[in-house]
Amino acid sequence: MTWANPSNLLTVARLLMAAPVIWAILERRFTLALALLFLAGLSDALDGPLARRRQEVTRLGARLDPIADKVLLSGSYLALWAADVVPGWLVALVFGRDLLILAGVGCLMAFTPLRDFAPSLWGKVSTVVQVVAGVTFLTAAACPWPALGRLASVVIWAVAAATLWSGIHYACQAVARLRRAGPAG
Repeated sequence: MTWANPSNLLTVARLLMAAPVIWAILERRFTLALALLFLAGLSDALDGPLARRRQEVTRLGARLDPIADKVLLSGSYLALWAADVVPGWLVALVFGRDLLILAGVGCLMAFTPLRDFAPSLWGKVSTVVQVVAGVTFLTAAACPWPALGRLASVVIWAVAAATLWSGIHYACQAVARLRRAGPAG
């Protein structure tokens, strides 16, 4: 089985779409950014089922998929902040949670034999909330209607709550796993 199967190519295409999405946001071409994000979302919805249906699930695809998602989401949030669409504190919270997760995984890998770090339910919920919010922020920027602006203002707090809660949950999980695993031999 080759790494260059259709599902992996969709994932690579999504990863490469991050740059045009970020550019469109920074250029304040929010409608274009929404169209590109729609295509990226479509590739995300198709790559996994396609790999399973064609029996072409690869280790590369399994590792590249979340990287493509994170690059696209994080890059979009940074660009939305740079374009004055979302506040800096929200972007700092989103990135702070991700850094907390990376630090926790690093500690667990350094001090324990643990190597399996599946996303938690709350992590998945946080990601979904961040994605929906990002689309909401872009839609409100593309169509500056008062109702969309109010919705975006409310969604900011949903992102903050989901991100903060999932960060706390990941930290608690990491401490519990560290205690159970004991020191690395």
